[in-house]
Amino acid sequence: MNREHRLGVDFGRVIHGGLLAPGEEDTAFLGGSFEEALASPATAGVYEVLPGLVEAFDGRVWIISKCGDRVRRRTLAWLDHHDFYGRTGLRRGNVRFCRKRAEKAGHCRELGITHMIDDRLDVHRAIRDIVPYRYLFGLEPGPEWVRHLPNWAAAEVIREDIPAERNRPARPHWS
Repeated sequence: MNREHRLGVDFGRVIHGGLLAPGEEDTAFLGGSFEEALASPATAGVYEVLPGLVEAFDGRVWIISKCGDRVRRRTLAWLDHHDFYGRTGLRRGNVRFCRKRAEKAGHCRELGITHMIDDRLDVHRAIRDIVPYRYLFGLEPGPEWVRHLPNWAAAEVIREDIPAERNRPARPHWS
């Protein structure tokens, strides 16, 4: 795969159920009924910012999520129920799942992900040598080798991290 710029985005606590306090879980999605899971909201701002990022990355955007079979089914149903693909421009086939957070590194390597938004520092540790532009989403800032995105409005900065020369290897100015 060539090194065109590609964005990876976590689902839980980034696209859905975001901005919870550290340690809080989205109980409606994870533990509630299927109907409650479908009715649960997207993270504030995702529909305002993500479509522009999908466009800026020329459609090369993937959801990369860690979950089991039950939550995978709920996630796919939620994406359809909320017309996520239509509202964001993300391709229906650009959704990947794994069982362990560290396995996101394999997806990032295979897809050539150059920019990744995730709320878990252990994911960023796993992808640190693979993904040059790493964004820690949520209320808690991280170490200097990840860029903190407290919310989706702050994610607009990702556009600045897409080098104008699209095929040049990515090197973040802040890592």
